[in-house]
Amino acid sequence: MGNKILFVEDEEDLTLIVTDTLRGQGYEVITAMDGIAGLEKFKSEGADIVVADVMMPKMDGFSMAKEIRKLSSTVPLLFLTAKSTVDDVEAGFEIGANDYLKKPFELRELIVRIKALLRRYSTNRVKDIKYTIGHYIFNITTQTLSIGDRSLELSHFEAKILERLAVNIGKTVDASELMIAVWQRDEPSNRNSLHGYIHKLRQALCQDPSITIINQRGFGYMLTVKQ
Repeated sequence: MGNKILFVEDEEDLTLIVTDTLRGQGYEVITAMDGIAGLEKFKSEGADIVVADVMMPKMDGFSMAKEIRKLSSTVPLLFLTAKSTVDDVEAGFEIGANDYLKKPFELRELIVRIKALLRRYSTNRVKDIKYTIGHYIFNITTQTLSIGDRSLELSHFEAKILERLAVNIGKTVDASELMIAVWQRDEPSNRNSLHGYIHKLRQALCQDPSITIINQRGFGYMLTVKQ
């Protein structure tokens, strides 16, 4: 498994702290202070994962990520963002982000996210994580939902929500727990977005009539499969 991290961040103190911590964990870390420098470092030195701030001078993280995605469709991208709206986060995933972490964050959480992404996207990964949901196979690792010869690639948010429901099949998952798992916070403004993603998942699972996602009003959602 590769261990080279490209860390792109314009806050010098944060860069020093994160770099020292990651190197202490055995990672090779290369750094850049803005998007243009980050892109050049990626071109010249490569990386097994890119961790980047969104708001940076010269070239922001999203713009840099678009250019990196032209060079590599597989390198994991983890965004650090102080932005808090769902739209901002969705914009990151639309251009190819694999995960994000909201500032301020704990270094332990950053390390957990990096390890998870490297495991998931490593070419040496041993086995995908899969769940059987009725006649569907949900591959958490590749974020795909398959039935027969049909396969649907889920969005990052859809996969996160379905994973939490599948782990707790037959049990109500609190709406607050789902929002924290997906957006790292429980805010009233996210309720409609959560309901919208639940609707998309119901459509994705509609080929098996035994599957239902029940809205437990005032509590959350439950994934059920009739035997």
